[in-house]
Formats: sequence, structure tokens, C-alpha cells
Amino acid sequence: MPERAISLRLDDDASRALSLLMQDGTSRSEAIRGAVVETAGRRMYELAAADAARIAADEGDRREVSEVQALMEALSEER
Repeated sequence: MPERAISLRLDDDASRALSLLMQDGTSRSEAIRGAVVETAGRRMYELAAADAARIAADEGDRREVSEVQALMEALSEER
């Protein structure tokens, strides 16, 4: 995907945060790109964790997982 330019307005907190990210010589664009990617990665993890918690709370899913594990153990013992 080709890069696209965007503009944004930074409040004081965001300006300070961006300055911190740029202290090591990172460019403004790279700091912003990195922050967006890192934040999206954390959000994906949070969504996956919430989904796992939802599945773990579902008695039917837990029972099915248990049945599959028992089947796998039985098949393993047959060898």
C-alpha cells in the first residue's frame, strides 16, 4: 500500500509524548507510524484476550475442548 500523508493536531500531552518518542533521533513520521502500529498491536492482543476469556467462560466450549483433548490422548495412547 502506498504511503499516504495525513495531518493531525497535537494537544500538549500528545506533543510531549511525540517529543519523547523522537529523543533518540527518530523522525516525526517514524515515531507516529511506530506509535500507531504499536497501539494497534496492543489492541489486537486485548481483543484476542477478551475473545479467549469469552470462550473460556462458555461451558459448551470448555466441554468440547475437553472432549478433543481426551480424544487426542486416546489416539496418542493407541500408538
